[in-house]
Amino acid sequence: MKKSPLDQYLVLPVKNFIEKQTSVGILLICAAVLAMIIANSPLSEIYHSLWEQHIYIGINDFVINKSVLHWINDGLMSMFFFSIGLEIKKEVLHGELSSFRGALLPLIAGIGGMIIPAIIFSLFNNGTPAIGGWGIPMATDIAFALGLLYLLGDKVPLSLKVFLTAIAVIDDLGSVLVIALFYTSEISFYNLGIAAIFLGILILANYIGIKNILFYMLVGFGGLWLAVSLSGIHATIAAVLAAFAIPNTSTIKTPLFLRKIKSLSFQITKNENPKKLSKHSEETEVIIQKISLLTKEAISPLQRLEYGLYRFINFFVLPIFAFANAGVTINTNSFNFFLSPITLGIIIGLIIGKFCGIVLFTRLLVAIKLCKLPKGVNWKHIYGVGCLGGIGFTMSLFVTELAYDDPTMLTQAKIGILTASILAGFIGYSYLNSISKTK
Repeated sequence: MKKSPLDQYLVLPVKNFIEKQTSVGILLICAAVLAMIIANSPLSEIYHSLWEQHIYIGINDFVINKSVLHWINDGLMSMFFFSIGLEIKKEVLHGELSSFRGALLPLIAGIGGMIIPAIIFSLFNNGTPAIGGWGIPMATDIAFALGLLYLLGDKVPLSLKVFLTAIAVIDDLGSVLVIALFYTSEISFYNLGIAAIFLGILILANYIGIKNILFYMLVGFGGLWLAVSLSGIHATIAAVLAAFAIPNTSTIKTPLFLRKIKSLSFQITKNENPKKLSKHSEETEVIIQKISLLTKEAISPLQRLEYGLYRFINFFVLPIFAFANAGVTINTNSFNFFLSPITLGIIIGLIIGKFCGIVLFTRLLVAIKLCKLPKGVNWKHIYGVGCLGGIGFTMSLFVTELAYDDPTMLTQAKIGILTASILAGFIGYSYLNSISKTK
């Protein structure tokens, strides 16, 4: 069948782009570059004022009044943190973090990759108002880092990609804890108590076997997220807690699923002429609908949400976040910012701190024979991962918005994050590419 021009020149290229592992990183780079261009063009004032516009939601005395930037960082990014929660739960239950020995190496490497950058930043900014940004260089941007690894294809082992993913998951969990413990305003224990009730409802629903995704989303975001928002604790923490409560068991077990699918498939072949299967009868359409429902029941709510949110998070939420937060207006003073303690602390923390933390803590565990390197991975690969760990982009920008209110500090931090992430990505990719050629 001949494809229409629309399919050939628009639909298929877009579909192929979305399905590539590297697409998220490319889109985030484009969003950040576009933000920088607009922020340094005649549209700069419009760009910055757009994020300061306020949106009101509610009735009478129950009103949430936030700027557009806050709705993006607190609202849309809650969906991102929800997906992080799903990923962490999956890794703990079935992935690299499901066993003690499997989790220990990336766990300690990830902790090292958080502690050393925070120390370096603190050394640069100790005793100054900027010290509150110590959490900025702690996290690795998994989309960028993994995207660069996938660009290398078979030049790096799959186990290295798994190892980097596990470290990034630990980083994300660490960042969530840091936000909850250190970047929280005054706490309203009344609203926190209400949040605890909603969380209890979610846990109870999971325990008694409720699998309805809509129920969890309504209680999780309509109840838990709103209560946590009003409590003073950052709203994204509610999204992670809600994710932990999502069931990871399917409604129908695999053996029964296979038997029913086999029976329904037999009914289709029995009722239909094989030469005319492109045109289904009404009976076949009913059977296909049954197969579709069975397939849905065989997939756990956690997996369904993770797959369902993937495109929305990576191709809508993150690009909007990058576009809203990466726009730094450069002027004659901006070049002096490269020498500021904030900028230097972030750049050195991400590039050198991440490398030293990941590599040294990994070396230590292997040296004392508590762990072994993943199969097919050598020390040169670990050095490459240490370099890529310095790509902090998304989470670092997010923590920056929590840490600073001062526009100058915000600008200095963002310059440091963008500079360090570009350098870390370039160094890590170039190094891993070069060692693959010398094998």
